[in-house]
Amino acid sequence: MVSEIKEHLLNGIIPFWKGLRDDEFGGYYGYMGYDLAVDKKYEKGCILNSRILWFFSSAYKVLVDKTLLSEATHAYEFLKKYCIDDEYGGVFWSVSYDGKPLDTTKHTYNQAFTIYGLSAYFDASGDWEALKMAISLYELIEKKMRDERGYLEAFDREFKPVSNEKLSENGTDAVRSMNTLLHVMEGYTELYRVSGDGRVRKSLYEILKIVSTKIYNPKLRRQEVFFDKDYNSLVDLYSYGHDIEAAWLINRTTDILGDGDLSAKIGRMTEEMASEVYKVAFDGKSIPVEGQNSVVKEDRVWWVQAEGINGFLDAYERHPEKKEYLEAARALWDYIKEFVIDKRPGSEWFWYVDKNGVPAKDEPIVEPWKCPYHNGRMCLEVITRNVT
Repeated sequence: MVSEIKEHLLNGIIPFWKGLRDDEFGGYYGYMGYDLAVDKKYEKGCILNSRILWFFSSAYKVLVDKTLLSEATHAYEFLKKYCIDDEYGGVFWSVSYDGKPLDTTKHTYNQAFTIYGLSAYFDASGDWEALKMAISLYELIEKKMRDERGYLEAFDREFKPVSNEKLSENGTDAVRSMNTLLHVMEGYTELYRVSGDGRVRKSLYEILKIVSTKIYNPKLRRQEVFFDKDYNSLVDLYSYGHDIEAAWLINRTTDILGDGDLSAKIGRMTEEMASEVYKVAFDGKSIPVEGQNSVVKEDRVWWVQAEGINGFLDAYERHPEKKEYLEAARALWDYIKEFVIDKRPGSEWFWYVDKNGVPAKDEPIVEPWKCPYHNGRMCLEVITRNVT
């Protein structure tokens, strides 16, 4: 599995994303349809750019290939020049293909991913300007995008609260979401890893407290997903992909904090989450996307399968007696190889396939949410964990 995944990273994912580099207007093209046609004038999502920045920076750290650092620098220059709002601060949701502000929403989720990408780029390049930008975005989130009980989400360009439809689904209009909090934690973890900033450390403890006391449902051994301002859950939704992703990301945060007592306490929660996904969602080959009101949505979404490998490998490393987690990761990789990777030349992974493995022909190969973050990260995690 390790050798196959490394080969796929080197000869599949990396060349594909290098091929989307826009040398005329900067950054990376924002859309490729199912027909593999690139729309060079499609909007450029700032989340997509930040995730590409993170991917090439992190791939450079693992593979030590200077062409990867060049790609990361290309993404960084676009972010710095076009995605940052020099007038009001923060990061836009999207810009036009030539860098003009398009959707000027300031979303906490987006700021967090920019921190994630900038921190990884600093780690790869040693560019102190990138770290300074990451810290300033951390300070902005803490000052303008939270209240006394945690993080708020959607704001207009001047940081006035607006409706959170970008991170609300399943018939909700959530004031807070599990997903945004998870990725704030993720961005802060990367920032703390490279900076050692005590303020960020304190914020991570606060986030873990919210996760363990407000987000996690110990009776159902899952996270709730969408909330009102007082953390009342708005929908009976089990997001299998987010739970297996959160299990290993939360463990990573406690590892980086280096607090043994906290790791032991939180580790019981994350083991319950991984175990429940294995029992409830994993069918021996793949993981459906979610279950709402006990009705399973059977689509096999690309990122859910990738994070399943990450989560099950992490659970196996922490509980090596549970060989079923290792076998689950191997089975997921076999499924990805057979059904999720698009074998057509010039393509990457399908957005999703149905329960019979038939790809969704109405979904693009690249768009603002479809990026090398999940599948590229899975490859890097497998290579660096080197679990056999």
